Amino acid sequence: MSNLRVLDLVIIALYLVGMVAVGVYFSRRNVNPEQYSSASGLIPGWAIGLSIYATFLSSNTFLGVPGKAFGTNWNAFVFSLSMPLAAWVAARYFVPFYRSTGEISAYTHLEHRFGSWARTYAVICFLLTQLARIGSIFFGIALTLQALTGFSMELIMLITGICIIVYTVLGGIEAVIWTEVVQGVIKTFGAGLILYLVVDNLPNGVADVVRIGEQHGKFSLGGFAPDFTQSTFWVVLLYGFFINLNNFGVDQNYVQRYHTAASAQQASKSIWLCVWLYVPASLLFFVIGSALFAYYQVHPELIEAVKLKVAAEKLPLTATAAQISQAAAQLAPADYGDKVMPHFMVTKIPAGFVGLIVSAILSAAMSTISSGMNASATVFTADIYQRYFKPDLDGRGMLRLLHLGTVVVGLAGMGVGIAMIGVKSVLDVWWELSGIFAAGMLGLFLLGVIGRQTRNAEALTATIIGVLVILWMTFSGKLPEELAAFRNPLHKSMIIVVGTLTIFLVGLLLSRLRRHKYSQETPTPARHSVV
Repeated sequence: MSNLRVLDLVIIALYLVGMVAVGVYFSRRNVNPEQYSSASGLIPGWAIGLSIYATFLSSNTFLGVPGKAFGTNWNAFVFSLSMPLAAWVAARYFVPFYRSTGEISAYTHLEHRFGSWARTYAVICFLLTQLARIGSIFFGIALTLQALTGFSMELIMLITGICIIVYTVLGGIEAVIWTEVVQGVIKTFGAGLILYLVVDNLPNGVADVVRIGEQHGKFSLGGFAPDFTQSTFWVVLLYGFFINLNNFGVDQNYVQRYHTAASAQQASKSIWLCVWLYVPASLLFFVIGSALFAYYQVHPELIEAVKLKVAAEKLPLTATAAQISQAAAQLAPADYGDKVMPHFMVTKIPAGFVGLIVSAILSAAMSTISSGMNASATVFTADIYQRYFKPDLDGRGMLRLLHLGTVVVGLAGMGVGIAMIGVKSVLDVWWELSGIFAAGMLGLFLLGVIGRQTRNAEALTATIIGVLVILWMTFSGKLPEELAAFRNPLHKSMIIVVGTLTIFLVGLLLSRLRRHKYSQETPTPARHSVV
C-alpha cells in the first residue's frame, strides 16, 4: 500500500473500526425481527432524512458524477432537479398509504390488489435493481481504492464487503440508519475538501473553472429541443422523475425507513430533508468535475498517465508502448472521466487528507450498500420465504433468515461488481440497469394504487405487454442492419418512462374496455311513470 502514508491508513482503519463498533453496539437490541427491520418505529425524522440522503449520495455520485461532468457537461444534474416533484408525490400519497397498511414490505399490497404473481414480480424487479445498485457501487469504490493502494479491484471489494456485511448483520436497520447519519456528514465534508484542493491548485482559482468551463460547454444542462433520441434536458428530467418516484414511492430501501419513524409526518419530513440536502450536494459534485477538467486543461501533461493506463486496459497485453500511446491520443475525456478524481487524489492531496477522503468514499459506498442489503433481506424473508415456503416462521427463525439473507445479498453484490470491471462509466451503467428493472415495478404499482377498478387479468396483461416493450427497447439495438427499422429510436433513459407508462396506460385502457363492454351487455332497467 505504498500510495498511502501511515497517517492515512490510521484514519481509514479508525473509520472502519468505528462502523463495525456501531453494528456491535446495536446488536444488543436486535432480539426480534421487528427491531431488526424497523427499529420499532423509534428513529427521529431528521436521522431518517440524513439516512435517505446518505443512501442517495452513493459512490456512484461521489465518483460517477465528477467523471460525468469531466467527460461531458452538467446534463445529468437535471436528474436532481426532478427530485422535488417526485418527493411531493411520495410525501403526499405514498407515505400515508404505507403507514396505514402497517406492512413492512412495500409489495404486500400488490398481492392484495392483483394476486401473488404481482407481488413476486415486483420483488424480483426490486432484488435485481438492488444487485445492480450494489454491484455498481462496489465497482466504483474499487476503482478509486485501486489507484490509491495498488491492490486488485477484486480484493478491495472483498475486504470492504466483509466490513459492510459484519455491521449490517449485527446492527440491523438501526445500525444502518445511524451509521448513515455519520457517513452523510463525512462524505459531504470530503466532497468540499476535494473541491477546495482542486481550486487551490489552479493559478486563478474559481476564475479558471468558470472560464474554461464556459469555453468547453461544461455547464450545459443539455438541449431543450423536444428530442427524445438524445440525452436532452427533457429526457433526463423525465428519467429522473420516474426513477425518483420509484425510489421514494416503491423502493423497499426507502419504504422500510418510513416505518422506523414515529409518525407519518416525521416520515414525510425525512423525504424533504433528503431533497434539500441532496440537490445542492449533487451540484457540488458537478462543480468538482468541472474544476478537475479545468485543472487538467491547465496542466495537460499530468493527465497523460491516466490516458496511458486506460489505453493499456483496452488493448491486449502484447501491445507495444507505441500502440498504447497512439490509442491514448485518441481517447476522449468521457473515456477516462471516472479515473480522473482518483488520479488527482494520488498525486495532489497531502497526507492525512487522503485518509479523510478515502473514508468519505467508503462512506458513500457503505451507506447505500448496507441499506440495500438490509432491505433485500427483509423483502426475501417477508415476500418469498414466508409467503411460499414457511408461513409459520417464528421470530427466532425469521431473525436468522434475515441475517443469512443480508450475507447472501452482500456476496452476490460483490459478484456483480467484479463482473462490471472494465465498464466505461459507472453512472451510465447504473442508470441503464436501474431504468430497466424499475420500469415494470413502478408501472404495476401505480396501476394498483390509481387504477382502482383494474382487475387481476387486466393488470397481468398490461404487465406482460410492458415487459415486452422494455425488452424491445433494451435489446433491439443489437438487431442486424437489415432489421434496423425495428430498433428502438429513443434514448435508453426513456426505457423507464415508456415502460412505466405502457403498463399503467394499457391497464387503464383494458379496464375501461371491460366496463364499456359490460355496460353494453347489461340491459338498462325500464323506467315506469307514475300516474
